[in-house]
Parts: sequence; structure tokens; C-alpha cells
Amino acid sequence: MATRQPPLVPLGDDERDVALQQTPWRKRASLSSLADGAEAFLAGAGFDRGPWMAVAMASGIGAWFALPSTAMWVAAIAAGLMLPLAGLAWWRGRDDRVHLTGGLLGIGLLFAFGVALIWTRSEMVGAEAFERPMFEEIEGRILERIEQPAQDRVRLVLAIRSPDDGEAVKIRINVPIEDAEDAMAEGALIRAQVRLMPPTAPMLPGSYNFARTAWFQGLAATGSVQGDISIIEPARGDQAPIAQLQRVLSNHVRGELGGSAGSIAAAFASGDRGGISEADEDAMRDAGLTHLLSISGLHVSAVIAAGYLISIKLLALWPWLTLRVRLPVAAAGIAALAGVGYTLLTGAEVPTVRSCIAALLVLIALALGREPLSLRMVAVAAMAVMLVWPESLVGPSFQMSFSAVIAIIALHNAEPVKRFLAPRDEGRLTWLSRRTIMLLVTGLVIEIALMPVVLFHFHRAGVYGALANVIAIPLVTFISMPLIAIALIFDVIGAGAPFWWLVGKSLDLLIGIAHFTADQPGAVKLIPQMTLGTVLLFVAGGLWLALWRGRARLLGFVPAAIGCIVLAITPVPDVLISGDGRHVGVTGEDDRLLVLRDTRSSFTRDNLLELAGVEGEPLPLAEWPGAECSRDFCVIALNRGGRDWHILMSRSRDIVAERALAAACERADIVIADRWLPRSCEPRWLKADGRMLSATGGLAINLGDESYRSVAQSEGDHGWWRGRREED
Repeated sequence: MATRQPPLVPLGDDERDVALQQTPWRKRASLSSLADGAEAFLAGAGFDRGPWMAVAMASGIGAWFALPSTAMWVAAIAAGLMLPLAGLAWWRGRDDRVHLTGGLLGIGLLFAFGVALIWTRSEMVGAEAFERPMFEEIEGRILERIEQPAQDRVRLVLAIRSPDDGEAVKIRINVPIEDAEDAMAEGALIRAQVRLMPPTAPMLPGSYNFARTAWFQGLAATGSVQGDISIIEPARGDQAPIAQLQRVLSNHVRGELGGSAGSIAAAFASGDRGGISEADEDAMRDAGLTHLLSISGLHVSAVIAAGYLISIKLLALWPWLTLRVRLPVAAAGIAALAGVGYTLLTGAEVPTVRSCIAALLVLIALALGREPLSLRMVAVAAMAVMLVWPESLVGPSFQMSFSAVIAIIALHNAEPVKRFLAPRDEGRLTWLSRRTIMLLVTGLVIEIALMPVVLFHFHRAGVYGALANVIAIPLVTFISMPLIAIALIFDVIGAGAPFWWLVGKSLDLLIGIAHFTADQPGAVKLIPQMTLGTVLLFVAGGLWLALWRGRARLLGFVPAAIGCIVLAITPVPDVLISGDGRHVGVTGEDDRLLVLRDTRSSFTRDNLLELAGVEGEPLPLAEWPGAECSRDFCVIALNRGGRDWHILMSRSRDIVAERALAAACERADIVIADRWLPRSCEPRWLKADGRMLSATGGLAINLGDESYRSVAQSEGDHGWWRGRREED
């Protein structure tokens, strides 16, 4: 009997056979090819891995701030730890996966470490805020004295016992400058009648978060003296010597040189910015010159460079030492001491510490004969700062400082720039022209790098900063700061007056440049709608452009382009509501900001204007022809998104008949009040009364797409947020 042959099953020898065909994502070979491509890409990129380690650590810190709950923080740490474990499980022992395994290991561990680091820091230093405002007589020991003559006040940071439970807490109070005696210094014990407030949450989404800053500074309350202040125990002279030296130096400089120039000279010499007027601060900011007032890379580098050059010239005059010691090493040591001393004297703020660490690394590289300017150096400085102050990552000082330095180094390490600056046989004028062009290009690149960060934090940016910096940076570096140092040296023998006169003229020129630039038409760009997601797109694109090498770095333009598109299509909020419900701003009406209540508070007015993207004085709703206002309420109709929106806003806290209120609410789309409204008040869309706002905080409403952003959305379970929980 003939046997039956089994049917022929195609085994895939022919590409047209379909028996073994699967979807690509289910084929191990396809997944392996992706890994092969990633490995080859990493192997051939030739990038420096050090900066990406700092980025991974920063990402972990940033994730803790962005994620809202404890469960998500734990999940983030777990995800960071599982990433390297997964890589080791998949590719352990495989020589063709070295770069992928190493990358997953480094990124995962540093990401998890960043989350754990900032969480630990928050638990260790965070201070619970007072539950309510207080008016109390307190006794406290002064921990820090901060001079602010431009605001006619002195700030004192005190250690006191809480009036509620007797726990040791730290507070900050403002003392009128005429009442602040010299004996009120670090270590003194004082008694005063004060009004204390819990640190305030952001007034609106995107506003300055003082509650978060106070949390990490350990401040339980801030306030001001409301009566007499007396000294129980004067300060001893041996406490806080650096702070006392800083004040003595600052007062000396302002005594030798008055006016705005003296205040800026004091900032350069001691880091004390308290004497700079608000008008000068605003002009410097709008001209893109604020970085000159913050003691950072420019100032520290100038001090260290001067120390290095002067010391190596003087040491070269000693033949015995020249024959036995490498002068660059000795000069580097002296310059390092000068840089550290200047950093401590000027307050050791984040930009100063970063600059000092980076400058010390440059000195070490010079002493060893290595390349002094590298992104790895910046990464070491960034990780050092984040280890000590991880909370500084979310502040504008850290972000602007490192963005500028990364942009400078990345630009000057680019091959076209190296070729442009390469030595060649040319005349002095041509050499100077090339350096001037490069200075202008560097300023422009810095402005582009800083603009997303500046817009995110301050909602405004100077447009002509690159041009102003071409003159201002050389002026400060090569004229103003050396003259200040020379004037201080000659003051020892009482002969510094001529040099102070020259300092004044140079700084008057700087202030004139700032005011001239800021006053030009279109000098300031207002963009209040920069959100966290948008700025992260720009940051991701900028880091990729700066840290990668070769043509692959051009991929960084993709997220930056997406960020530009998102920014362009993000609308300016139509209605702004403060967290207490008392202040309401309406935008889009004849390029004016309409406000529910006129206020004398510059803080409130500036917040509303910044988030509205409007300049000029706000106009009270009661004076707007399109609004109807009574003693208790204002009603306005806004045409947005092709329809009319009727908004009802409470102006007083007087009792209103519930039936009349319910009828008014029924005719309104949005009701806004600073008190809790009865449940019978049911508007068509949103009731932003005291009950809701105590949970959400301030609101920014977009009527076009019927959406809103709240302060609470960015605060979550972090200790500084004191809003009522939604479920309460």
C-alpha cells in the first residue's frame, strides 16, 4: 500500500512564502536589529558621556518636582533602578551591547539617585509653614542680616519659638532701615512686635513660587515689624565674620561712590545687590544684562584670571623659586585661593559656586597641560551643585547660569568656529574684527539659549541683549572690575578717589547702555504662555545640540521646532484668577488688562500684567464700558471661540439674597468669588468660588477651548503646597 506523503510546508526559503511571516514587532530579529542600530549609533557618535550623566541626575531631580504624588516618586525610583537591571538581564556578557548596557546602567542609576536625593533633601530641610497669619510679640536670635537700602529696609532671618507649640522655627522679617541698628547683626537677640504670614503660594499658574523657595530655606513664616524693636542681647563681633566683612565692604564702596554706580560697584565687590534701584534692575533685565549683576562666571573668571596673571608675573621675579617650582602650578594655586575667597565673600550663591568650581577645574587642567574648556568640566560643576543644593535645579539662577556656559563651550568647540578663530598671518585690525564678530555671535547664541528659560520664569525677554553685551561685557571685565580692585587697594593708603571716579564713569556708561537698550521700540518680548512642557522641548533640543557630536546633533532642532510651534499656538489666558479670588484679570479687550479690583500692591499688579502679556496700567472693570458693575458684583460678556461668555464676579463680602444670587448664577457661564457660594449658585460652566480656589489655587482660563490651568496641578503632594485637597 502506498504511503501517504505529508504535505510540503514552506519554511521561508522563498521570500514570497508566508507561513512564517509575522508582524515586525513580534520578530526577535527586528528587535535585535533596533538594538544593533542603537549600539552602532552610540559607538560611532564619539560624544562625551560625562555631561549626559549630569543630565540623567538632573532629570531625576526634575521628575520629583514635576510628579504630583508619593506613589509616583516611588515609581520613578523603581523605574530608574529597573532600567539597568533590564539591560543587564537582556545583554549581560555580550560584547556587542557594551554601549547600550553602560548607557542604561548610568542613566537609570543616576535618574533614581536624583529622585531620591531631592526627596531626601526636602524631608531634611523643609519647614512646615504657619497655619495662619499671626500678630505676635516674639523674641528671636538673628541668623542672617540682609541689607536692602534700595527698598529702605533690612531683612532679618530669626530663630524663634513658634507661638503655637513652642517648636524652634526660622522666620524672616523686614525692619525699616531707620530702625535697624548696627548691633542687630548675626548672633544678637531681639524682641519685636511682628505680623507674620505663611509663605505664599504662586498667585497664578506660572507665577513665582515663594512657598517652595521658603520650604527649602527652612522659613516657616515671613513678615514685618509693626512696632518697636529692641535689642535684648547685642551681637558679638566674632560671629559670621564673612557676612560682616561683606557688609563692611559694601558700605565702604557705597560710601566712596554714590548713586546707581555705587550700588552696582558694591554688587561687583561684595555680591550685595540690595542697593540697586528697581528702575536699574528692570533696565538691566530688559537689556539682557542682568547676568552682570549676579556674581557668576564673568566675575569669578576675571578675579581668577587676574590672580593667575599677576601672581605668575610676580613669582617670575624670584629666581630661586623659578628654578625649583613650576610657576603655572603655583600661580594656579594662588588664583584658586583668590577665586574661593571671592566666592565666599560674595555670598556663595549657585552661579558663583558653579563658576568657582568650573574655574578651579580650568586651573587644574592648565596646570596639568590638559584642555581647559570642556563640557565634562561643566558636568562636574553641575553635579557638585546638585549634590549640595538639588532644589536649585528648578530656579532660574541655575538654569540660566549653566545654559549660558554650555552654549559658550559648545559654540567654541564647534569645528567651524575653531577654524574661524584659528591663528593666521593677518593684521591687527583683521584679528580684532574676527574677535568682535565672534563676541557678537557668542552673545547672540547665549541670548537664544537663555530665551526659553527667561520666558518661562519671567514671561519677558530682552531682544537686543546680544548687541548690548558686545559693549557691556568687555566694559565690565576689562575696565570696571579692575578699576574697583585698584580703587580698593589704593584706599588702604587713602588714595583711591581718582580710581573711584573712573569706576563711576564706567558704571554710568553701563547703566546708560542698559536704559538706552531697554527703551528702544520692541526691546522687550512678552510671552506669558510658556508652559513647562514647552520649555522642556527647548531644553531637550538645546542639550542635544550642545552635547552630541557630528550630524546627529542637528536632530536637536526637531524638539526646538516643535516647541516653537507649541508656543505659537498656545493662547494667552483670557481670564486670570488669584488664589484668594480677590483679584481677577481679563485680557484681550482693546490691548488692556481689565481688573476686578484696583490695587496698590505692585506684586499683585505685576503678576497680573506678566501673565496677561500686557504693559501699561490695568483698568478697573467698573470703568470699562463693556462691563456692568454694582456695589456687590460685576458682569462682563466676552466673545471668545465664536460665542459669548458671561462672567459674574463678586466685589464685596456682603450677604446677598440666595434666590437673587442663584438667578444671577444661572445666567452666567463663569462665577468668581472670594467666598464660599451656596450650592444653589450653579453657573453653566465654572464656579470659581472660595471652596474651589482653596483646592486649586489661582487659575488661568482659556475660553477658546474651555480649559484652565491651576496652581495645584503643579504642586501635588509636595510639602510646601497648603491648598485644600479636592476630596476634602
